[in-house]
Amino acid sequence: MKARKIIEAARPLIDLALGEDVGKGDVTTLATVPEGKEGKAVIIAKAYGIVCGLPIAAEVFRKVDAAVRLTGLASDGEPVAPGDVVAEISGPLRGILTAERTALNFLTHLSGIATLTARFVDVVAPYRAVILDTRKTTPGWRILEKYAVRCGGGRNHRLGLYDMVLIKDNHIAACGSLAEAVRRVRAAGVSLPIEVEVRTLAELEEALSLGVDRILLDNMDIPTLREAVARAKGKVELEASGGVTLENAAEIAACGVDYISIGALTHSAPALDLSLEIL
Repeated sequence: MKARKIIEAARPLIDLALGEDVGKGDVTTLATVPEGKEGKAVIIAKAYGIVCGLPIAAEVFRKVDAAVRLTGLASDGEPVAPGDVVAEISGPLRGILTAERTALNFLTHLSGIATLTARFVDVVAPYRAVILDTRKTTPGWRILEKYAVRCGGGRNHRLGLYDMVLIKDNHIAACGSLAEAVRRVRAAGVSLPIEVEVRTLAELEEALSLGVDRILLDNMDIPTLREAVARAKGKVELEASGGVTLENAAEIAACGVDYISIGALTHSAPALDLSLEIL
């Protein structure tokens, strides 16, 4: 996704974030920094990670003061180490200081997601499994957080309820059976890919008979995952989900699944430690 589209998605969030932070004005900066005083600052990495969100941070500074300029010394998706200068900022000091926290909030959060994603991608690198995100995102932040997953080397699952069919346990309960749920989707003329969720090998066998595009193996232990892959015989894409951690991701990938979806990428990623320092 191009930087322009990311910025467009971020603008409402930037307005909201600046509104709650700045309010009627940055009283400390207005009192201590003379109007018109120019300066420079740098954003420095304090930990190893993957950068994400620099175009958004630049937009935050621009929104506060159009004369403030952020120049990235790294690009979104690139690794950084402690001490690396991620970006240089120049312009009116009042604008730099007022925008500082909001810009860093976007940058550290999205970089944290990219960093955690990259760790999972590295863990499963010897295997065929692709790391996917989920819809467990911060309300309003989905496009940005899924962009961060891509910066970390992962891929996006469906963006929302509108771009893929995923028949889960509650849909099956509402319809009475998995077969009936799939029948209703097809009868409705939905042309999107169909994925179904199963929790047992018996449910897997039923799903295999329905000719769906992908089967989600929900919370299966390792022996069951191996058996599920053996029974599928490569006839349908398989996605493992539920309880995936950095400690067990490689073992799950070694079972032979095509995808591993991880909600923690977006709902539990720790922020990457970055700081802004005035020169």
